Amino acid sequence: MARPKRPQSSPHPLELPGDVMREMVELAMDRIVPHIESLPEQPMHATRGGKRLARSLREPMPERGVPYEKLLRRLFGKLIPMSLNTASPGYMGYIPGGGLFHAAVADLIADAVNRYVGVFQAAPLLVQIEANVIAWFCAMLGLPEGSGGILTTGGSLANLVAVITARRERLPPDFLRGTLYASEEAHHSVTKAALLAGFPPEAVREVPVDGRFRMRPDAAAEAVARDRARGLVPFLLVASAGTTGTGAVDELPALADLAEAERLWLHVDAAYGGFFALTERGRAAMRGIERADSVTLDPHKSLFLPYGTGCLAVRDREALRRAHALSASYMPPMQAEDDLVDFCAISPELSRDARGLRVWLPLKMHGASVFRAELDEKLTLARGAADALRQMASIEVVAEPELSLLAFRARPPGVDDGPALDALNRRLLARVNAKQRVLLTGVVAGGRFLLRMCILSFRTHADRVDAALADVASSLAEVLEELGDGRLAGASKAETVRSAGPGV
Repeated sequence: MARPKRPQSSPHPLELPGDVMREMVELAMDRIVPHIESLPEQPMHATRGGKRLARSLREPMPERGVPYEKLLRRLFGKLIPMSLNTASPGYMGYIPGGGLFHAAVADLIADAVNRYVGVFQAAPLLVQIEANVIAWFCAMLGLPEGSGGILTTGGSLANLVAVITARRERLPPDFLRGTLYASEEAHHSVTKAALLAGFPPEAVREVPVDGRFRMRPDAAAEAVARDRARGLVPFLLVASAGTTGTGAVDELPALADLAEAERLWLHVDAAYGGFFALTERGRAAMRGIERADSVTLDPHKSLFLPYGTGCLAVRDREALRRAHALSASYMPPMQAEDDLVDFCAISPELSRDARGLRVWLPLKMHGASVFRAELDEKLTLARGAADALRQMASIEVVAEPELSLLAFRARPPGVDDGPALDALNRRLLARVNAKQRVLLTGVVAGGRFLLRMCILSFRTHADRVDAALADVASSLAEVLEELGDGRLAGASKAETVRSAGPGV
């Protein structure tokens, strides 16, 4: 199609005419569509040399502009490709974030109309759309009437808001005798949230885990009793519904019993696993989550949305208001009706984007049933992958998939637990990733280096899981051959660590 002509000059160049706006979107789509369509063939990682190139980008603020088409060419030709291919069907490292295109369109709409949603009366219908989304999530979790929450930029901010809310609900203003409890497998954002909420590092108790990497309720109870005997004030118990390292789901009913008996705020970090509650198997695995006082969810994980979409759901929405509500003379009146909400009164943010639209649009377009089917597929694929790995000689499945994440390692005869076996597994991980069909990551759990496989992207199906298994098998054969002729033993520890994944 013929491109519209640009206006020769304008006294207000930031006020773009309609034809130029359309042209900008069309030119972007000319790049975005081929990028998405080619995701399965793109390299899994291409970050080597990234430090040097990142430094080469440093520049002062430009005084004059650069043509839009030139900027697009640079973005898609050089800047975007140098990254981990997190949107690829082969991305099974860390926790995948699929990035539904529908949500990108919703963000374009939200950013273009630029309505303010921090206060209900500024955009009542857009605020209600976001409140609906949160109500859907609360219902999915089984939280009662009166529950509510906020959308955040991710699980880390959700955990921070949860810790602050629990502190305000369970502790006096002089809160430094308060102690909180999380498993040794809990996400590090829990400890970070405690520090940002004003607690010293020693206030965070690291509770041991069992053989399935789940928090031990008996050990948590003993820690609480010890602290009470010392005159401290236990106030918060943080459980996990899908740990990042091994995918473990803590024994939520037992931990809920402990929290109730000890009057602890029970927070469940379900950032990775929470949306599996849409499925029958996921609900069974996370039985007891409905008893939580607060739950962290990440729609940008198991709801496949773009990064920057988190959620905190709370049993009592008024607890958020008690922790966050403040006003000023320049603010409009806040809502008095219980069924309406001003997000600025229940969260740390006053100014923020209209995040609800990016969740609402894909769910309204497809319905929850489509997301449920996608998540069920991931559960099935993970169990099949674990079964296949168990059939491989010299492979040990260390963390079975309670949801869609599993952890395993090579354990060939003649190599004892310890540095040598860890080094072998780091080399195995490097070999798998070097084949550029999948990207796995590693973790140290129980003192052992393990390979992690997280099957979560909406683009990941049986063919790519089969490719991952084939690459593990062939890479293991290569590493064992090196072990047999002595080449592996000659690799230094530093070389082994560097080879474990893509570098910059």
